[in-house]
Amino acid sequence: MELKSNAPAGDIQTRWERHRFEMKLVNPANKRKYNVIVVGSGLAGGSAAATLGELGYNVRCFCYQDSPRRAHSIAAQGGINAAKNYQNDGDSVYRLFYDTVKGGDFRARESNVYRLAELSVNIIDQCVAQGVPFAREYSGLLANRSFGGAQVSRTFYARGQTGQQLLLGAYQALSRQIADGKVKMYPRTEMLDVVVVNGRARGIVTRDMVSGKTEVHMADAVILATGGYGNVFYLSTNAKGCNVMASWRAHRRGALMANPCYTQIHPTCIPVSGDYQSKLTLMSESLRNDGRVWVPKRKEDVGKSAASIAEGDRDYYLERKYPSFGNLVPRDIASRNAKEVCDEGRGVGPGGLGVYLDFSDAIKRLGEAAVSERYGNLFEMYERITGDNPYKTPMRIYPAIHYTMGGLWVDYNLMSNVPGLFVLGEANFSDHGANRLGASALMQGLADGYFVIPYTLGHYLAQQKFEPVSESTAEAKDALRSADDRIKQFLSINGKRSPDSFHRELGKICWDKCGMARDAAGLKEALKRIPELREEFWKNLRVLGSGAELNQSLEQAGRVADFLEFGELMCNDALQREESCGGHFRTEHQTEEGEAKRDDDKFTYVAAWEWKGVGNAPQLHKEPLTFDYVHPSQRSYK
Repeated sequence: MELKSNAPAGDIQTRWERHRFEMKLVNPANKRKYNVIVVGSGLAGGSAAATLGELGYNVRCFCYQDSPRRAHSIAAQGGINAAKNYQNDGDSVYRLFYDTVKGGDFRARESNVYRLAELSVNIIDQCVAQGVPFAREYSGLLANRSFGGAQVSRTFYARGQTGQQLLLGAYQALSRQIADGKVKMYPRTEMLDVVVVNGRARGIVTRDMVSGKTEVHMADAVILATGGYGNVFYLSTNAKGCNVMASWRAHRRGALMANPCYTQIHPTCIPVSGDYQSKLTLMSESLRNDGRVWVPKRKEDVGKSAASIAEGDRDYYLERKYPSFGNLVPRDIASRNAKEVCDEGRGVGPGGLGVYLDFSDAIKRLGEAAVSERYGNLFEMYERITGDNPYKTPMRIYPAIHYTMGGLWVDYNLMSNVPGLFVLGEANFSDHGANRLGASALMQGLADGYFVIPYTLGHYLAQQKFEPVSESTAEAKDALRSADDRIKQFLSINGKRSPDSFHRELGKICWDKCGMARDAAGLKEALKRIPELREEFWKNLRVLGSGAELNQSLEQAGRVADFLEFGELMCNDALQREESCGGHFRTEHQTEEGEAKRDDDKFTYVAAWEWKGVGNAPQLHKEPLTFDYVHPSQRSYK
């Protein structure tokens, strides 16, 4: 299988503009003839559904939450990047492009990244017009702050709830289209399968999560905007409902899964407090603007209170090792360094798994009121969870699984290798390479939904002659029957273990063997243990209740079954990539200074995997990556 990116040639600064002009259009009157399915209603899905409805398409939007307002995009805290250069500090579209390619450790497609940087300026205008309450300077101009991996201030924010405010903007646009009848919303509905007819995605199978009813929905194109797969690790900053089901079911129908080993560890999370815990809590990266990261210099001081450790006995290790970027190094570097000092025995708090994030200097410099204005809701959340007041004592933080750079393979038009199946936002692999810079997830989701898919979807539809299909089409009946049989299988096993117990065990395997650091021996062990755990799952699973009712045990069983298959692919991908890059850190491949050591001669490609069945080795397809503008070099933030 040859993977064609379909990226336009020529000057990178004009590629998207020329591509838009050369794409075919759908007449406004003809848009009413087309039906489009959007799965997911977060920033990518919600903005796509709203925009396509506004254009005149007939849109059906599905989400498993009770309202699009509860999509996980709401949890994003720190901000959204845009190359506006309001600070006049040297930013530009090209610099944002450069920083993003470099931050991704030269494992992203240049054309997609430049388009993302180019569209970033439009996103801010769109959101301001919608009334998103971005922070402003005293003059009334929009404020900016810095994030990791950049030496300019390009991050727009709304205190520590930027995702929530952006989602409300997309939600109000979506609500208008729902009221006008152009978008039909299906909440509390989970996608179980993709319907492929004559090689094209033409529909989905869903289950009503309240009644248990399964049914088929057919359309002319399907858009997946269903987020990432971070919950394969069980403990992550993701909402408990986040899962890989939609992407994985599409993968089983032929869509390639690209770079699944690229998972992001966020350095600024509240540490694990016990085995009882079911998820972790993110503290925004924006805190590293004013918070200083440190641990005691001496192991014997780790049990002391932070206040009793003299300034000279503190190791501000990020500032010491990376003087140019200091506490604002990219997430992968900050995370690995936190692990390193904790492994040395200098971690603070229970179990020694924590480092301090200290705001005392910022409070002295700015005053408590100014710090509260910037981060007040984050400080309040931290105190509610830990019982500590971060205005008085430093926060304790430790890295945790947060975002996933891998996802379904897409071309420049955001279409997978299955024609008619488009993938937006975190669900695709396209823009972040091996490591996402902070504040770029919201940028990608809104760029894909507001500004890319309206063009590329129209280009696809304008070139097709669609044969009539209905819910009674043979492929639709087969997909529905398969989904129903799977539900019956879950309910009939009648074993002794809950879905959650399998998920927790899988998560520990993945975290220990394919987490912040990986090596060949650990990955091989994981690839032995995961199939064994999956075999037990299908023999000893116990699902309570029935399929004809609200049944969260059944929902979890389906998600864990997919994670058990996906986890194996993730470890396979990590094992074959014999290099370190970004969030993929193979301990066998590091520089003398402990930094990621790439092998550009052998691994400058996208690893796209083809499904070959449970228990069978997946087939690897490679999309070569070329760098004509940002030439690969050893990443340095010193």
